[in-house]
Amino acid sequence: MESSIFFIVVGAVAVAAVARWKGWPAPLLVTVVALLASFLPFVPDVAIDGHVLLNIVLPPLLYSAALDVSFLSFTRAMPQIRRLGVGLVVVTAGVVGLLAWWIMPELTLPGALLLGAIVAPPDAVSAAAIGRRLGLPRRVMTVLSGESLINDATSLTMYRVFAAIVAGATVTLAGGVGQFFVAVLVGVAVGLVFGAVLHGLRMRVADPVVNGTFGLLAPFGAYAIAEQLLGSGVLAVVAMGLFVGFNAPKTSYATRQQEAPLWLSADFLLESFVFAYIGLQLPRVIADLKDGEVGGVVLLSAVVLLAVLVVRPLFVYPAHAWGQWWTRMRLRRWKRITAAHPDAVHPGPAAHPGRPGRHPLSEEQLRRRLAEMRLSWRDNAVISWAGMRGVVTLATALAAADLAGIDGAAAHAIVVVAFVVTVGTLLLQGLTLPWLIRTLRVVDDREQQEDARQLAAVRERSREAGKAYLRGMRREWALEHREDRLPAFDAYAKRLVRVQSDAEQAGAEKSGPAQDGVDQQLRPTAEQFTALAKGWLAVRRQLLLEERRAGNLSEEVMHELIAAMDAEELALDTRMALRT
Repeated sequence: MESSIFFIVVGAVAVAAVARWKGWPAPLLVTVVALLASFLPFVPDVAIDGHVLLNIVLPPLLYSAALDVSFLSFTRAMPQIRRLGVGLVVVTAGVVGLLAWWIMPELTLPGALLLGAIVAPPDAVSAAAIGRRLGLPRRVMTVLSGESLINDATSLTMYRVFAAIVAGATVTLAGGVGQFFVAVLVGVAVGLVFGAVLHGLRMRVADPVVNGTFGLLAPFGAYAIAEQLLGSGVLAVVAMGLFVGFNAPKTSYATRQQEAPLWLSADFLLESFVFAYIGLQLPRVIADLKDGEVGGVVLLSAVVLLAVLVVRPLFVYPAHAWGQWWTRMRLRRWKRITAAHPDAVHPGPAAHPGRPGRHPLSEEQLRRRLAEMRLSWRDNAVISWAGMRGVVTLATALAAADLAGIDGAAAHAIVVVAFVVTVGTLLLQGLTLPWLIRTLRVVDDREQQEDARQLAAVRERSREAGKAYLRGMRREWALEHREDRLPAFDAYAKRLVRVQSDAEQAGAEKSGPAQDGVDQQLRPTAEQFTALAKGWLAVRRQLLLEERRAGNLSEEVMHELIAAMDAEELALDTRMALRT
């Protein structure tokens, strides 16, 4: 089996590499090629336990996705993310469960609801890949990415509850809701603990190889421990990833530079394998069906696939309208409160005049949230159609087939329906989503203009902060060294002010201080110049963190600037290494 998995991984990676080279969506091509390859006689039938598949594949993929999500954008879009990641999953599971019970009563209602929980959560891997390639607005990408980070937790918690009921346990509605909240609280707590420990390690250990290794191991540890404590392993990994990603700019540049390609490669490998494995399950799915089951299972599969395609848009539009209405109501209520209690007007949150201890948002914050939550009908159309299923649906279906209380016919039906829904949504929605995005022209020129404005403003503030740092260092330099060494310092300081990109930095260093007409004997050492340049970079990085904290700079723009500064620091260290 080990050799079969190896060849599957190699083949999947090769197909995905061709897709990247051609600019095609890799998950879709890998799935289609695997489907076709599954009919070849020499292709092995590889069966992996669903729990093993979840424990191996899900933690690193979730952690990598959480690292890339802007924490600030995630929190701002939380109302939309919560509606999709919790509300839509519950509604989809309920609708699918009732339909499945009506079409195939032998599933029993708990078994049908278990099937609903299995097929409910979308996997945004392929949607995110398509969206990034076609330049979807950041607000849409944030909602899709955020939904994919928490909907698995909702689905797996429901799966656990209905699996217990199927096995004969007595679970009340209150008990099920209680399990959900325990899973959320324990999962988030475990994730934050792991995130704090990992961040502390990254701040104290300078070796990027050690940091990268612990970063690879941590998601598995957080997931396993949270699950053992009856928490959500998914939320533990997500919370850890958001915490580490938010604090990543505080760590060494070497850790960040090693981490990015490491996780890109891990994602590429795992995603290629997952979608290939999904496609290769076709012969097993067909073989599990008995003659008398084919008609009913095919009908059930078609109805469930149609249901998951239809329920999503029917939920997205009303839920978004409700969110906008609720925020407007809060804004109007705020205006009435401030009109009746003028002393309550304040620049930030304050206690409610009539309800001590309550801290409503200010009018400005409510208006900003209303603007941030506003999605056009085009945006919602893309979100409605980006409901492709993936590894969680298939893995939980394979795990459910081995549950106590599930007979053979029901187990076959669950696996077939999960396979049809996964592959059907990947092909139907995945192949048409690029066309939909291009047709609707879902772009936002204002976002690009705002990014450009933020870049220009922060670069100007960065130059001023850097100049202030250099003035302070000049005074220290004059006290520590002789006055006649100041011309060399001034010449190098001017170059630092002028350099704003890695290419400019390289060009400036080629002309170097040695060509500024200053006597070589009066020149500070290369180590002193490097220390000065690193201090300059540290001041600029700190300014970016302060601008992010003040809300003047988006995390996406900040990460672009941080990456450019990391390249500058790498160039400095490389030149110093070549001198030794």
